[in-house]
Amino acid sequence: MEYRRLGKAGLKVSALSLGSWVTFGKQVDINDAKQLLKTAYDGGINFFDNAEGYEAGESEKIMGDAISGLGLARDSFAVSSKVFWGGDQKMQMGLSAKHVRDACDAALKRLRVDYLDLYFCHRPDIDTPIEETVRAMHNLVQQGKVMYWGTSEWSAQQITQAHAIARQEHLTPPTMEQPQYNLLHRDKVDGEFTPLYEQYGMGTTIWSPLASGLLTGKYNDGIPNDSRLALPGYEWLRDLWTSEDGKQKLDKIRQLTSLANELSISLTHLSIAWCLKNPNVSTVILGASRLSQLEDNLSAMNALEKLTPEVIERIESIIDNKPAAAERFGQ
Repeated sequence: MEYRRLGKAGLKVSALSLGSWVTFGKQVDINDAKQLLKTAYDGGINFFDNAEGYEAGESEKIMGDAISGLGLARDSFAVSSKVFWGGDQKMQMGLSAKHVRDACDAALKRLRVDYLDLYFCHRPDIDTPIEETVRAMHNLVQQGKVMYWGTSEWSAQQITQAHAIARQEHLTPPTMEQPQYNLLHRDKVDGEFTPLYEQYGMGTTIWSPLASGLLTGKYNDGIPNDSRLALPGYEWLRDLWTSEDGKQKLDKIRQLTSLANELSISLTHLSIAWCLKNPNVSTVILGASRLSQLEDNLSAMNALEKLTPEVIERIESIIDNKPAAAERFGQ
C-alpha cells in the first residue's frame, strides 16, 4: 500500500480507502462489515469513510460496531463522517451551527470514537452563511472532536470563500474536498479545482472511481439483477446511465474494456489506477459489498505500472473529456 499526505496536512492516508455508501446497512450486515474492514486493514488501508446520511446513521453504527469488535488501535486508522442529511426532521438539517454540532456528537456515538479524523460538509447549504459553517467546524476542531474538516461536492468558489473567511476571522480552514472522480466524471478535480491544490494545499478523498460499477464493465451488456443499479431506491442512478448520454458513455466503456484486455488487466484495475495516477488525489475511496470484490479492488495498485504515458494518451483519446485547465501527471 502507498500512503499519501492529505494535501498539505501532516496526516497520511492510504492511497486506497474503504467507504460505506450503499453497502453498510443496505447490502452489508455487521458480520460482513467486520470481514471487509479486517481485509481492508490487513491490506494496508487506514482510512474508513462514512456519513450521517448513509442509511440514516445505520451505516455509521455498523462500522463503529465492526471497528470496536475488531479491536483496532485508534492510532492506526482514520475515520470520517459527513454532515448535511440527518438529525431530527423538525429541525433544520444542512450546515447550521446547531446541526453541525448535533450531527458530530451523534456520529461520534454511532462510530464509537472520541473524535473524527475527517469531517466533511456533505453538500453546500444555500440557507446557511458559509461563515456560520466555518466557525462551527472551527469550534469542533478547537474542542478536539474533529482533527480536519473539509467539504464534499462544493464549488471552487465556495471553497475559496471558506478559506477567505477562515483567514479573515482566524478560524481553521478546510483541509480537503470529497468530489466524485472517475474516467467519466472529472471536470472538478482536473479542471475547476486546479488552482486550489497549489493555493491552499487542498487534499482530495475521491469517491465513485468506478462510476457506480459502470467502469467494471458489468453493464456492457445490460443491468444485472444483483447490481447497484437494480437496487430499490436507486432508480435515479439507473435512469442516469440508461439515458442517451449514458449510452454514449457505455460505448466509451466498451472501448476502455478492449484497451484493458490488451494490457492484460481488468477494466476495474485500469479505472482505479487511472485515478491513482493523479498526484492531486490523496485517496481513492473503494466501495464493496463482497469480500472478493474488495480483494480484487485492492490489487489495482499492481496496475499502476501498466499506465505508461502512452497508455494514458490512449485513454484520453477514448474518453475525450479532458478539461481545458487539466494538469494531469505526465502530461
